[in-house]
Amino acid sequence: MRSTLSAAARSGRLPRAAGTLTLLGALLAPVASAQTAPAQTAPAQTAPAKVGSVSAATDRAVSALAIEVSGVAKGRIVSCPAALKLSVNAVCVYSQSASGTLRPLLKGRLGARASGDWKSSGKSSVLLAAPAGGKASAFVLLSPMSDTETLVVVDALKAAPAPAASAAPKAATPAGVVRGQPYVLGSDLVGVVKVTSLGGGKYRLSTEDDGLLTVTVGAKSAQAAGGAVELPLAPATDGRNLIFPLAGLRALGCTVTPAGSNLTVACGPDSVGLKPIVF
Repeated sequence: MRSTLSAAARSGRLPRAAGTLTLLGALLAPVASAQTAPAQTAPAQTAPAKVGSVSAATDRAVSALAIEVSGVAKGRIVSCPAALKLSVNAVCVYSQSASGTLRPLLKGRLGARASGDWKSSGKSSVLLAAPAGGKASAFVLLSPMSDTETLVVVDALKAAPAPAASAAPKAATPAGVVRGQPYVLGSDLVGVVKVTSLGGGKYRLSTEDDGLLTVTVGAKSAQAAGGAVELPLAPATDGRNLIFPLAGLRALGCTVTPAGSNLTVACGPDSVGLKPIVF
């Protein structure tokens, strides 16, 4: 008569071998970790054997590897014990062979597809493996149920979590700007102010009603049509655009009027709506 353990195997309710969960957690960090639960003795069953089925979610690589392993173990697929907390890809095979007998047979069958050697914890042992033509993406676990019975588990390695997308780096604050103060880009003033680069960090700003201002990046001193003027803040540049202090537009004879969340800049008869930049 078969033992209670064998009967439990036939019924599909296989007990967890000592050390199995520890092995999954300690030796297979990428594999879904199993949490320890007290072992329970499954009562003997006289009902017909309940053969487990492979989950519809099982991936092809694990399924193919499980077929190879099952052929070597000369076992049959059973329901995986819930206590092992395996993935939906797992395939469990009940074998009437000792784990010590299965280890060299399985290692020999996998050959170069076996990654390293068997790693043991207590009575259980695990081997990283690859399906035919693939890379190591699964593992084979042998968990002895008795001296002559073994639960063989084939499961996919848990994919490493994708690294968190790093936040897009903030644009560097152009040198010379004052944080918290409003600026406008020279390109935002198109239609009311003509901005001409003179080279060497110098720019000429002109309006239709003969407003004229020559400024230098990094300097508050500017040259207007009537002579030298002092700007409230120094102009800056991001390497392509003139970044001009909003308050400096008064030196050109322009007026600035709030318009909701934007501003209206009027220089003579022309005006434009824009949103200032605050660094």
